[in-house]
Amino acid sequence: SAGRDSPSACGRAGAHAPAGRHAVTAGARRVLPRRFYDRPTLLVARQLLGKVLVHRRGRTVTSGVIVEVEAYIGESDPACHAAPGPTRRNRPLYGPPGFSYVYLNYGMHHLVNVVTEAEGEPAAVLIRALEPLDGTATMRRRRGLEEATVDRLCRGPGNVTKAMGISLTHNETDLLGDRLYVEDRRIAIGRIGWSTRIGISVGTDRRWRAYVVGCSSVSGR
Repeated sequence: SAGRDSPSACGRAGAHAPAGRHAVTAGARRVLPRRFYDRPTLLVARQLLGKVLVHRRGRTVTSGVIVEVEAYIGESDPACHAAPGPTRRNRPLYGPPGFSYVYLNYGMHHLVNVVTEAEGEPAAVLIRALEPLDGTATMRRRRGLEEATVDRLCRGPGNVTKAMGISLTHNETDLLGDRLYVEDRRIAIGRIGWSTRIGISVGTDRRWRAYVVGCSSVSGR
């Protein structure tokens, strides 16, 4: 069920080899360590670009290169879920780094974030878009887009989770485990741009959205 297509070029022509060249076995995984996430959020956001988000469900594996992210940092950030202080919903943001924070947005779409910085310092990076690698046939079925080009499958944070099969059951998942995690497969990407965040009405002055310039899988301009 983990069919593969060659991903579109990201950033510049030829920046990626076909998907199969970047597939690795479970025994050869280069999962990002806890210390990667235990750093300033904007640095983590920048360095997540080019890393690979992986979800394993039984024998089904889906993965994609992270090509667009947004940072949400602290109670002083009005767009961050931590703005009102600790709540039951935002509890993962205050927890240890390297865990997932998954929530339901507007009652419609699940969004997946990686928690950053030290425990007690609420911050996270939202995964906004992936360039699919492994399991594109599965992604197409989940999205109901059997004939779609591969760059449409994980374009936008709600589409990321639908294509990857990520839901609220993945909230507070340890990203150092073997279910949902981020790998470094040494994938080259093109130039990186920064912009204001998308789809929010507060905190619009912060240029905390990072993306691979020219990548067709990126969800916004």
